Amino acid sequence: MTIDVTTLEPLPQTLAGHVALVTGAARGLGRAYALRLARLGADVVVNDVDLRANREYDEALTPGCESVVDEVRALDRRALGLVADVTDETQVRGMVEQVVAELGTIDILVCNAGGALVRGPALASEVPIVDFKRMMDINLIGTIHACQAVAPVMKAQRRGKIVTVGSQSGLRAQGGGGGTSYSVAKAAIHQYTRKLAAELGPFGVNVNCIAPGWILSSRAIASGRGSTESRARLEQEIALKRLGEPEDCAKVVEFLVTDLSDYVTGQIIPVCGGVCLF
Repeated sequence: MTIDVTTLEPLPQTLAGHVALVTGAARGLGRAYALRLARLGADVVVNDVDLRANREYDEALTPGCESVVDEVRALDRRALGLVADVTDETQVRGMVEQVVAELGTIDILVCNAGGALVRGPALASEVPIVDFKRMMDINLIGTIHACQAVAPVMKAQRRGKIVTVGSQSGLRAQGGGGGTSYSVAKAAIHQYTRKLAAELGPFGVNVNCIAPGWILSSRAIASGRGSTESRARLEQEIALKRLGEPEDCAKVVEFLVTDLSDYVTGQIIPVCGGVCLF
């Protein structure tokens, strides 16, 4: 489904004057976060290894826009599109330096880059260590690089909002031992979030994590999650009896980066429709 950002209902400009950096924002959930923040008034830095990654899964953008950067600008916001691999510390630090030089600061960081991007055996007793390390790099280490690069900026200004992205798979052990490296990487992000929140709280910086459940991102749809059979199987696990949309996660990100969550930090918030009930 094509979403024309210029026809969406206006949102309160609660983030006017703020600068947000969203990693992995060229498509899918990252795109939803970037556009939500722009609609709330923020200037947005779109980071990805490919700024036109939406084409890989046929994710339609606003007509006339070739990238999420264009969509942010169509909302009359400043936007930067920066290619950087979050697994490379040098690239991430260079990106943050460029953002501060061009836009003045970073008020919001959403560490979205990552995913179950390593194929191969994933059983706990069989996953090759090289695959395990790669999954940790893509998810945990990439998150750490982004947080460590942005933390000095936020500490100096004594304010900021950081949102990391975990997963429901990091909260429960489903799948008979499968998906181990992804689950462990996401669980590690959950704990890193808590540790970072404890450190940065005295500087006025909030750090929280969302843990999405079965969300219909473009990549998930391409892998078959949107099929009738898949929906029927997964909806049995969900209290609300529907799969999530990217915007369901984006709304929780909105809560975590606005003043609504000023007294919330170090929390892991499942956005799963009731898959994780504990």
